[in-house]
Amino acid sequence: MRRPVGFWLITGWLCYAVIPWYAGQAWGVPFFLSAGPDAGVGPALWAGLAQGRWWLVPIGAALAFATAATLWPLPNPGNDPARAAVHRAWRGLGLALGGAFGLAALLAQGFGIGLRGWTFSAGEALFGIVDAQTGIGLGAWGTGLALLFLLTYGLADRGAFKGDGFTAGAVGLAVAGIGVFVFLPVFYVLAAAVVGTKGDFSFLAFLDRLTTRSIWSLDCVVGGRRCGVVWNSLLLAVLTGFCTTLLGLGFALVAVRTGFRAKKLLRLLTVLPIITPPFVIGLALILLFGRNGIVTSMVSTLFDIPPSRWIYGLPGVLLTQVLAFTPIAFLVMIGVVQGVSPSVEEAAQTLRAGRWQTFRTVTLPLIRPGLANAFLIGFIESLADFGNPLILGGNFDVLSTKIFFSVVGAQNDPGMAATLGIILLTLCLTAFFVQRLWLGKKSYTSVGGKGDGGQHALLPRRVSRLAYAVVLPWAGFTAILYGMILYGGFVETWGRNHTLTLRHYATAFSAEWVNGGILWTGRAWASLFTTLEISALAAPITAAVGLLTAYLLVRQRFTGRGAFEFATMLSFAIPGTVIGISYIMAFNQPPIELTGGFAILIICFVFRNMPVAIRAGIAAMSQIDRSLDECSQTLGASSATTLRRVILPLLRPAIVASLVYSFVRAITSISAVIFLVSAKYELATAYIVGRVEQGDFGLAVAYCSALIVLMAVAIGVIQLLVGERRIGRRPIAAPVPQAVEKTV
Repeated sequence: MRRPVGFWLITGWLCYAVIPWYAGQAWGVPFFLSAGPDAGVGPALWAGLAQGRWWLVPIGAALAFATAATLWPLPNPGNDPARAAVHRAWRGLGLALGGAFGLAALLAQGFGIGLRGWTFSAGEALFGIVDAQTGIGLGAWGTGLALLFLLTYGLADRGAFKGDGFTAGAVGLAVAGIGVFVFLPVFYVLAAAVVGTKGDFSFLAFLDRLTTRSIWSLDCVVGGRRCGVVWNSLLLAVLTGFCTTLLGLGFALVAVRTGFRAKKLLRLLTVLPIITPPFVIGLALILLFGRNGIVTSMVSTLFDIPPSRWIYGLPGVLLTQVLAFTPIAFLVMIGVVQGVSPSVEEAAQTLRAGRWQTFRTVTLPLIRPGLANAFLIGFIESLADFGNPLILGGNFDVLSTKIFFSVVGAQNDPGMAATLGIILLTLCLTAFFVQRLWLGKKSYTSVGGKGDGGQHALLPRRVSRLAYAVVLPWAGFTAILYGMILYGGFVETWGRNHTLTLRHYATAFSAEWVNGGILWTGRAWASLFTTLEISALAAPITAAVGLLTAYLLVRQRFTGRGAFEFATMLSFAIPGTVIGISYIMAFNQPPIELTGGFAILIICFVFRNMPVAIRAGIAAMSQIDRSLDECSQTLGASSATTLRRVILPLLRPAIVASLVYSFVRAITSISAVIFLVSAKYELATAYIVGRVEQGDFGLAVAYCSALIVLMAVAIGVIQLLVGERRIGRRPIAAPVPQAVEKTV
């Protein structure tokens, strides 16, 4: 028996026969032995045989079948490779059948019994009337995981995934996670799109919602006041994706390909917007450019220009989204720009190409994966954004806010919210396929197995001047904006009474030394500690799952890879409000009851932020030559060892981007978790929103300022722990003047 198969067989039997099957049950053999025959407690083996829950027995039968297939004595193949392959295939068939049947039985019993007993008549006919069951617990989760890996190892033994058990298990785990925590919640929401007013299936009701004038109207083009939310959302997303990609590229070029001395300060300014709750940027812009804002009042006084409400609508939302999402594009682009091999550029210059021609014909084509991924992320982030359009949208409606008000507003129309969600998904998927079409099947490899001691060439003068002209004013504007935010926490009332005070910080973060220990008396400590704990757990899980998925998509070839890549982007394409509502609908009832707990927040953050880690990993891994993998495997290393020893050290920029993004978004997210927080597990953003709703802007801004400083420190620690990718290149230096410089 192979060691991994034996491990999962033992794990499956322990979870099925020893660990309690349902959630919320006490552990220990005497507990379930003393329970009555109808108690339904203890492990599945005891509940199935001793308590009459016969629907749990087939799961054990599947484990027994897989165990028998593994341990069944077969003739010794000797030194005949053909016979050994046949034996392995037969054992793989037994493992695959046992795992598949066990998973099917587990899902059938889990979803077959709801809050009112059996959900289908066949179950009642077979097993009789039963009461509602509680959510599945650790025993069921462990058994399901073991059955899943037995299925994948069986498929690998049958020749799938080139016989690689690690790849098969990784794909199976990723597909199962996406299926349970992305597709299942989305199914609950989208099913409401075809539900009529009487609760029955009605496709006509779906068509009626889909063709509503407020969705597709083009009145603004022909002189009317408003266009439909689809055209508003599409225009905003395209502009945001274009602007964030160009700004991210500009910051990356200045940081990597110029001699700019304040690079560290510049990188700090680029990540500031991503470590800020989104509504704070909108609030700062209102206080600067609103009708009574500081800049508006100054311009009105100096130039006699009447105040206006230009900040509300498309200009204001676009400005806040570009501020908020440019750091994401920068985090994707900097790893790609660093990955361009200097030797390729030096070869072009050796052939008498000038710096501009080299940049245009060599450098830009090699960073196309980064440009495409940065635009896709900016486009989808804009479509899914909720906080900024809510604060600054005015009469400029977009899909995300329309969905929110369809659910929680006076309309109370989940069917319309589901229909709008389908439209939103369609837009995101269209962008995804256009991106793949633009990239095509070209190779963008620039990090190979050969030594590369070259140095990056400086940017052409026209490019560097353009980059400076765009980057430096934007960085200055960002610095002013965040200076205003930090200043707002030290004044009595921001925008009215600017008397300096520490009252807001004392209210939020006061502490006392009592009886030899610290007593956290500030009102914000509880939410801050909960937020940090959840973020610290969610960030490494998100990065690990995302980069592993990127490895599977870039380095492995298997059936359904395109559909798998699409599925990984699905959670990113759905607005956070829809994610939160779908999690409530899916996980507030058996078989998976998670609402109100700690785990649902971590799961929400992992699968909500995973696509960014995937796109960063894909962009970086597209530049790494496959020959490195092949050399490692030729020397006898497995796929897992190759990933750990060869690929991951070259993916450090992507690792940093994944950890930073997932950690920060877990702290600053609001739209999804606003539906999932509870009194026991309140997050920082939910607490800040509560302060804003009560008009306590000083405390809210002070809390946000503290979060900004805290996350800046955390980003520095992440960078220090992960380190930088080392490719053996000399640092950038000014080029030696040559004759070819006349062509620049």
